[in-house]
Amino acid sequence: MTDSRALPPSYKKHGQLLVMIAPCLLVLAVFCYLPMGGAVIAFKDYRMDLGIVKSPWCGLDNFVRLFDSEDFPNALRNTFVISVLRLSFGFVAPIILALLLNELRCNRLKKMIQTVTYLPYMFSWVVLGGILLMLFSHRGPFNQALSLAGISPIDFFGEDLWFVILIIATGIWQTIGYGAVIYLAALAGIDPQLYEVSTVDGAGRFQQLLHITLPSLVPTIVVLLILQLGQVMNAGFDQIYNMYNPIVYDVADIIDTYVLRRLQNMDFALATAAGLFKSVVGMVLIFGANFFVNRISRGEQGVW
Repeated sequence: MTDSRALPPSYKKHGQLLVMIAPCLLVLAVFCYLPMGGAVIAFKDYRMDLGIVKSPWCGLDNFVRLFDSEDFPNALRNTFVISVLRLSFGFVAPIILALLLNELRCNRLKKMIQTVTYLPYMFSWVVLGGILLMLFSHRGPFNQALSLAGISPIDFFGEDLWFVILIIATGIWQTIGYGAVIYLAALAGIDPQLYEVSTVDGAGRFQQLLHITLPSLVPTIVVLLILQLGQVMNAGFDQIYNMYNPIVYDVADIIDTYVLRRLQNMDFALATAAGLFKSVVGMVLIFGANFFVNRISRGEQGVW
């Protein structure tokens, strides 16, 4: 048995916390890190009867086949476009909501708004997708209201542009409350004396926002932005899979749905190659963004 006296003091001090986090680490290892061994399928001519180990190596042939396919370039383009739109609008929205909630002095109203905006995050896209399909269908309540106002109904699930707008808008609606909670926690850590001193110096609410609140949020914003950049190749599979249809494949088919179709066709090697490509791009973006932030902030900002 291991002598407990040989453990570092920090381990003995936080022993109960380590025991609590152990199941989480086990789940992470079993479902996230252990399956990484299957990534070698991307470099093999995989055959189910031979298994992963005995299947012959094929080098980069699967990646050549991936980029030569007709569907993947379109899926890559759609993934990039949807992810950039999500990042451009969805990243700023929780910051704005958190700043607005932080300015509210009525705690009851503040808590009510937080609850209402956070609630959609608690539902899966299977449920939300069904609700949105009902609300924004051609004969749904939204289009009926437009008809009563003398406006032609909008085919949200049949027109490319409107479908992308719907995807981005509902994605922001679903995550804005959860994102605002993180920024509100960061705002709660700001020293109140900074606001008191600025008030004495004659600073107004807007000046306090510019010179105290926003600079205090910068470390949190930078960390979350770097992590979001790592998710650029994840355009929201759950949402799109539950809302798209063959009519809007041209703008809605992303890498994840492409991988799903390859798996359904039993082309495991090509699906693994596409997934590995997506992961490598995400890793490069995280390391690149963190390196850039470290350089411009002289090591004061960044994830590590």
